[in-house]
Amino acid sequence: ERPGAVYLASALASHTQKGLPTFGIYGRDVQEVTNMEIPEDVQEKLLRFARAGIAVATMKGKSYLSIGSVSMGIAGSIPNPDFFQEYLGMRNEYVDASEIERRVQLGIYDHEEFARAMAWTEKYCKSNEGTDFNPEHLVYSREEKDARWEYVVKMTLIFRDMMIGNPKLAEMGFKEESMGHNAIAAGFQGQRQWTDYKPDGDFSEAILNTSFDWNGIREAFTFATENDTLNCTSMLFNHLLTNTAQIFADVRTYWSPNAIERVTGKKLEGKAANGFIHLINSGSCTLDGTGCQTRDNKPVMKPFWEITEEEVEACLSVTKWHPASREYMRGGGYSSQFLTRGEMPVTMCRLNLVKGQGPVLQIAEGWTVNLDKDVFKAINERTDRTWPSTFFAPRLTGKGYFRDVYTVMNNWGANHGAISYGHIGADLITLASMLRIPVCMHNVSEENIFRPSAWTAFGEDMEGSDYRACKNYGPLYK
Repeated sequence: ERPGAVYLASALASHTQKGLPTFGIYGRDVQEVTNMEIPEDVQEKLLRFARAGIAVATMKGKSYLSIGSVSMGIAGSIPNPDFFQEYLGMRNEYVDASEIERRVQLGIYDHEEFARAMAWTEKYCKSNEGTDFNPEHLVYSREEKDARWEYVVKMTLIFRDMMIGNPKLAEMGFKEESMGHNAIAAGFQGQRQWTDYKPDGDFSEAILNTSFDWNGIREAFTFATENDTLNCTSMLFNHLLTNTAQIFADVRTYWSPNAIERVTGKKLEGKAANGFIHLINSGSCTLDGTGCQTRDNKPVMKPFWEITEEEVEACLSVTKWHPASREYMRGGGYSSQFLTRGEMPVTMCRLNLVKGQGPVLQIAEGWTVNLDKDVFKAINERTDRTWPSTFFAPRLTGKGYFRDVYTVMNNWGANHGAISYGHIGADLITLASMLRIPVCMHNVSEENIFRPSAWTAFGEDMEGSDYRACKNYGPLYK
């Protein structure tokens, strides 16, 4: 028994000297040589390293597929090939949105699967079609609505086939189309050129991001509305670390306790007492985000292999599909609408690109919250009552960006956020350090931060040392 870390310290110092950032794990307590148990603190670091390392390896060699171009001038929709290549080891693939219509018109999709998909959609989605709130002159006829149901199901098949390919297409004589684009993540521009005359991508995006469809329970895809490549990458980080589906949402509104009381006459309580952020978007929100999966009688979002058929039906049963508002989705379509159950631990993150700095990552751990039904009604009707809502209360620290909920909202770096089940901020920080992406905002306790040992050589301030180390070593694949 030789307690100490001489070999470990020597090896880490050598790697640092050679410019090879290395993670070191030194257990807190000396163990007997006969003790075969791995201490809890060591277990945690081993698993954190493994999860992040597998995520890095999984992304390498894959592609991000852009269907369409830049949506409404959103900068996150501009694919940055240098970022994907140098930081993630990925390439970018591009397909014009006209390819969707070509495949629809020429029947380049699995027709047997389409029939099965339509039967499933009729049973679980169309039967739950929500109220059409469009002005009378913009309401489609029943025949027109039925045609749009068929179209959005075909879009879903086509998006998936573009991402990962489909051998059935080769059997039909479409060998090139059958190959797909080896895409681990993708996004669809939609607005506005497409949605001004064709059904929007809301149904397709929601179903792809969900852990089940007409083929049964399966791994969720990672698919972004408005082709927000940076939010999709954030979702991908979350998904690879947790194996769960991800919520894509606008970080839309901060509701203060004062504003809620003024509008509704009610006081906020519980985790919402300090106010909350309304996360809502018409597009990509996974149906897993309903919170209708449970563990120990508590709402959760599970890895797909743990989800039961009963939980699938529960998620579907609380989801309505409202006809899209044609005042801005002129081609129609269907938007999912549900309310995320409260008290789930969640983590919201966002990757941003900064001119001159490069990529930075924001992380906010917190909880979904339940609201009084009158409060929800007032908020829901004030925004868009046909969209899914998640109410998020970040964990406050009393200082910096997390001194209050308003400051979290006010310092969020973009209009979208990627929301994962669980408090996974520490895993995201480890992953970011592997990719050499500094973290500019987080509420993770310092004792849970695990980065390469070389980071300590760049100063005692953990945020500053992270920036300096990432700049020094540069992108992982430069």
